[in-house]
Amino acid sequence: MYKKTSLKVIIGIFILLSLISSCNQNKQVGKTNLKRIVQNSKPTLIFKSAVYTTATNSDLKLQFTAANISFSEMKQPLETEESIFINTSKTHQTFLGIGAALTDAAAETFYKLNQEQQKLFMEAYFSVDKGIGYSLARTIIHSCDFSSESYTYVEEGDTELKTFNIEHDKQFRIPFTKLAIAAAGGKLTMFASPWSPPAFMKTNNNMLQGGKLKLEFYQPWANYYAKFIKAYEKEGIPIWGLTIQNEPMAKQIWESCIYTAEEERDFLKNNLGPTLEKEGLGDKKIIIWDHNRDLLFERSNVILSDPEANKYVWGSGFHWYEDWKDGTPMYNNVSKVNEAFPDKKLIFTEGTNEKYDVTRIEDPKLAERYGKAMINDFNSGTVAWTDWNILLDETGGPNHVGNLCFAPVHGNTQTGKLTFTNSYYYIGHFSKFIRPGAKRISTGTTANHLSATSFLNEDGSIVVVALNDSENEIDYMLTIDTKTANLKMPARSIQTIILN
Repeated sequence: MYKKTSLKVIIGIFILLSLISSCNQNKQVGKTNLKRIVQNSKPTLIFKSAVYTTATNSDLKLQFTAANISFSEMKQPLETEESIFINTSKTHQTFLGIGAALTDAAAETFYKLNQEQQKLFMEAYFSVDKGIGYSLARTIIHSCDFSSESYTYVEEGDTELKTFNIEHDKQFRIPFTKLAIAAAGGKLTMFASPWSPPAFMKTNNNMLQGGKLKLEFYQPWANYYAKFIKAYEKEGIPIWGLTIQNEPMAKQIWESCIYTAEEERDFLKNNLGPTLEKEGLGDKKIIIWDHNRDLLFERSNVILSDPEANKYVWGSGFHWYEDWKDGTPMYNNVSKVNEAFPDKKLIFTEGTNEKYDVTRIEDPKLAERYGKAMINDFNSGTVAWTDWNILLDETGGPNHVGNLCFAPVHGNTQTGKLTFTNSYYYIGHFSKFIRPGAKRISTGTTANHLSATSFLNEDGSIVVVALNDSENEIDYMLTIDTKTANLKMPARSIQTIILN
C-alpha cells in the first residue's frame, strides 16, 4: 500500500514540476523576438514579423495583413506547389535607393494643389513612417518634354556661357525640390539628366527632333554641366551624380540628342570627365547610357572597355521602353552587364506607363509593370530604381508636345486633390521597407506567375517582396534557409514580408 501511494505521489510531483517548468519556459519565450515551441516533436519558429499586401480591385493598399509567421523544418515542395526560396548566406549588391523624377511638370502641378494636399503629397512619398520613404530623385538640366515650354539656361548663341543662370527653375522646380529634401529628412540622393544641348550647339539647330552635338561644342557643353551642378548646389540642392544624355539613341519630337556609343565615350573621356575634375566636381557619379535595356550591354561594353573612359564611370543607367518591339522586357541584358563589369553599378533611371487614359487608372497591368520590373532589375544586380514623373495632373501632363503619361500619383488642378494609383502602392512595397545600405539576398521561385526578391537591411531585418500576377489567390511556401512557412496571396497582388 505504501509503495503504491509513494509511486502515485512521485508521478504527481513529476507532472507538477513539468507543468511549472513548461510555464516558466513559456514566460521566457514571450520575452524574445524568436520563439521556439515544441509540437509533435517538430520544432516551429515563430518570427516577429509583418506582412503587407496590396491587391488590385480591392481595398488592400499596403495594408497590414498578418503577423508572427510560423516556420517549420524545410518542406520539399511538389512541382504543383508555388514556392519562394531564399538563401541568406548569398548576398549581392548594396541597395542605394528608390525614387522618382522631380520634373517641371511635377512641380507645376504640385503648386496647383491646396496646402493640405501638398503636405499629404510630401509625407506620402518621402516619409518612411507616414509614406513610402523615397530616398532618391532625378532632376532635369533645363527643359524636357514634361516642361510647359522649351528653355535653356543661356541666351541663344552664347558660346562662352556668360549668360548662364537658373532663374527659370526658381519659380517651381527648385522650391519643390527643397521641400522634397526636407520631407526626406534632409537628405535625398539626387542625379541630373539633360535632354538636349541648346539649339545653337546642335547639328539640326533645334532642341527637338534629335540632332547631334557639334564637335566644336563638346567642351562648352561639358562646361554647362559643371555650371548647372554648382548653381543647384549654391541653392542648397546637392547633386550626387548625373547621366550624360537622356535616351541618346532616340530622335524624339521633344528635346533629344543622338550619340553613338563611340561619341558618348569620347565626350566623356575627353571633355566631361576631365572638366568635372578640373572644376572640383570629380566626386560626382557619372552614369552612361540612360536608355533602354536592349542596347544596354552594347553601350556599356564600348565605353567601359576603354580604360580612359571607364575611370570616370560610376555605372550604367537604363529605361524600360524596349518592350515596344514585342511586349517583352529584356531583363537579361541587365544581368549581362552585371556579369561583364561587376565593379560598376546599375541604376534604373526612368520608366513610366505611357499614353494616359483615365479609364485605365485601375488597370492591374500598370502597377504590375512596376512590380515585375523592380523585382527582375534588382535580381539582375540593379542598386537603385527611379520612376519618371513623381506627380502629373489630371490630363497626364503638363507636356509641351502632348506626350501625356501616367504617374503613380495624379493631382487634379481643378479640385486641388490627389489620386493615389495602385502603382504608388506597388512601388511602396519596395521603397518603404528596403532601406539604403541593404544587401540583396539570393531568391528564387517555382512558378512564372510568382516572382520575388529579398534584401537584408542593416538593422538585421529580412524584407521579401513577392508578386502574384495570376487571376487566382495562391497558397505558397516561403523557405528561408532551412525553415518553411505557409502563406496566402490574393489574385493580382503584391506582398511584402518583413522578418526580424
